[in-house]
Amino acid sequence: MLAGLSPPPLLGGRGSVFCANAIVTAMGLYSTAAGTGGPLLYNGTTPGHGSVTAYLLSVSFGLSVASTVACAIGLTGGASTAPTSTTAISTSANLWLGGSSPSCTAYSKGTVSTAGTFFLPFGQVGTAALTVEISDDNFVHLGGAITIPPGYFIAVAADAIMTTGVMDVGITWLEMPND
Repeated sequence: MLAGLSPPPLLGGRGSVFCANAIVTAMGLYSTAAGTGGPLLYNGTTPGHGSVTAYLLSVSFGLSVASTVACAIGLTGGASTAPTSTTAISTSANLWLGGSSPSCTAYSKGTVSTAGTFFLPFGQVGTAALTVEISDDNFVHLGGAITIPPGYFIAVAADAIMTTGVMDVGITWLEMPND
């Protein structure tokens, strides 16, 4: 957990922890701007559409249709204007049930103005049938280590296009007002 922040129960109790889930077919490459995401979280620069500081808390994933291409999945991000050619997120919610909507915007996919500036792998996808695919801990706790300031995005991406693969990917994040 980030130094100086309250323990997670208090953060969630403030209604500032959110989750989003995307069902993604043929997850895109981290090195391209078009079709980024799975999910894509954008922190805008105007009040009500971002303009907070967001911290990525966790990523989770599951494979529901086998891929014909093996790849690593991970995180990418960077500066961007509001994404275009967006696809609606499958689900998004405040983890304080009944709480307000997030300030950041989650999409299943979108086109960002500039491709991500890094790739941080956290999992892998093989080409075996789902009945034999080895699956380990598919929940990655990040503890807020990745900060998404206004005007930036974070997205789950792959190092190769998964072609036939279908993944269900979730993220959780914390939003803190800028002082």
